[in-house]
Amino acid sequence: MKCPKCGYDETKVTDSRPLEDSIKRRRACPRCSFRFNTYEKPEKPLLMVRKRDGEFEPFDRNKLVRGVYNAIKKRPVSAEQVERIADHIENHCANKFIEQIDSVTIGDMTLECLRDIDSVAYIRFASVYKDFSDVESFVQAISELNRCRCSDTE
Repeated sequence: MKCPKCGYDETKVTDSRPLEDSIKRRRACPRCSFRFNTYEKPEKPLLMVRKRDGEFEPFDRNKLVRGVYNAIKKRPVSAEQVERIADHIENHCANKFIEQIDSVTIGDMTLECLRDIDSVAYIRFASVYKDFSDVESFVQAISELNRCRCSDTE
């Protein structure tokens, strides 16, 4: 690691500490004695999403989080729960070495998480994700939600 002050190539690690998702390293330059921090984080492979029209685009965590935030407006769902949904999807793909995923699969996984968190947010997300065009679609989604909840309690 180069020293950011003098450019010397051989800096020394004086301390390492694990953080939540990375490692913080305290470094010192033997030439100019400058001290600085670096952060080491595992590299995640690029996840490509196949959209409904067949086009591919890189996975955008922020896009997923925005969609979930739209569904949870004025609902008792925390930002931490929303982050956990995004983490769950990213970790699922990384752990299974998935490089391409359908947007439908991401939507289904998100719905599955929301079903366990808040039923109103579930219906809101489903209405956009499944592109409800009539009242019958809402009724069907609510019936599906009730069926899942009943089978979970048995």
